[in-house]
Amino acid sequence: MGACCTCQRVRHFDQENYRHHFVEEKEEKDIIIVEDDNYNGNFAGKGDFGAHIRLHGYSKFVSMYSQQGKKGINQDAMTVWENFGGQKGTFFCGVFDGHGPSGHKVARYVRDLLPAKISSSLKESNDVSDQRSTENDDETDQNPLFATLKAAFLKSFKEMDEELEKEPSIESYSSGTTAVTLFKKGEHLLIGNLGDSRAIICTRDEKNQLISEQLTVDLKPHIPSEYERIKSCKGRVMAMEQEPNVYRVWMPDEDCPGLAMARAFGDFCLKDFGLISVPEVYYRKLTERDEFVVLATDGVWDVLSNDEVMRIVATARKRSMAARLLVECAVRAWKYKYPRAKIDDCAVVCLFLKRQRPLLTKSMSEVTQLSFNYTELANDQNYPDNTKTDDGLDTLLNFQVEEDNDQDIARGPEDGSDNIDNKNSSTENTHNQGRRRRSGMKFVYPDDHQ
Repeated sequence: MGACCTCQRVRHFDQENYRHHFVEEKEEKDIIIVEDDNYNGNFAGKGDFGAHIRLHGYSKFVSMYSQQGKKGINQDAMTVWENFGGQKGTFFCGVFDGHGPSGHKVARYVRDLLPAKISSSLKESNDVSDQRSTENDDETDQNPLFATLKAAFLKSFKEMDEELEKEPSIESYSSGTTAVTLFKKGEHLLIGNLGDSRAIICTRDEKNQLISEQLTVDLKPHIPSEYERIKSCKGRVMAMEQEPNVYRVWMPDEDCPGLAMARAFGDFCLKDFGLISVPEVYYRKLTERDEFVVLATDGVWDVLSNDEVMRIVATARKRSMAARLLVECAVRAWKYKYPRAKIDDCAVVCLFLKRQRPLLTKSMSEVTQLSFNYTELANDQNYPDNTKTDDGLDTLLNFQVEEDNDQDIARGPEDGSDNIDNKNSSTENTHNQGRRRRSGMKFVYPDDHQ
């Protein structure tokens, strides 16, 4: 959530487009109306083929909730389309985590347009409702239903990123969003994941005990396959010395933007250097053992384990309160686990797969005693290294570093304001000469870095 990027194209956006658009009163007012907390779970409107769109709230099978963190405007967004594609009982769910100066705008833009693109793409693929899967439904491309759904997702994500790049009212050169999306029709479940948000499913084992299974992979830059792709495209993957466990993507010749994920919509300053908008797509055939799915941004997963998330949702006395209860537990965990870091935005969508019935017999107070004894953590002074910094930042656009008399250092404003007009000429000259801009930051490289 940096104020600006040192890249010249971002300065151009800020002067002519971005700043004016950001403070435009009418647009901000419209956003507040759409995101009004008094919406009380009612539908936000109608989508393609008569689908019901929900931006927050709850229904018989859905619970949604988002809460702003301590970093400024809430950059998380979410949506649920019920009767997706005009098919009764079919759902599309999405959670989007924006980052960068216009991350909130990018997240909402993708939230509003991506579902319609997927819906139309499915219709173009001979109407998914007429597809018949083979007897051996699995996660391979031999399953014709999976192949159809995957092709629709890949096509829609590609078109979404292309359209975002052409949108003049949104600065997406150094801003972007992750996306974890879900399509459910009958016993078929498809997950499309872009970035480091996550989806899990609560199911039952052979002893009828609830267990959690992770449906997605957090697409971080240090994952071997992601790292090799970025490295082959001349991008750099490094962690700062202050955050040795948080690997970020950097441009080849500049220490920016410091993106903490390997895939995202937007962030076009990195699209030539290994960042992609191609989602990982996963298929699962649902069974009677499966209870619910949880989609959430990394503000939840940074502080709660998969099992903790599962138990919180399963213990909710009312489905309508499940998502809110989970966010409140995540905020509480942030305060105790990372007392010196700013709490991240949190957004949660819970999709229940069956009619409501008790899942766990223990009360929430018992679960709290068993799993969330954060008082002990608060008294433990052996905090992780990243509690000393704002580790929740997905992108570092003007991270402050210590001055060095022998180096040219780009410093961010101490008050967090936009200092784009005050950049010293030495930084710009160095950039124009094609040399790597030197920095006072110290980096930690992956183990196989040469």
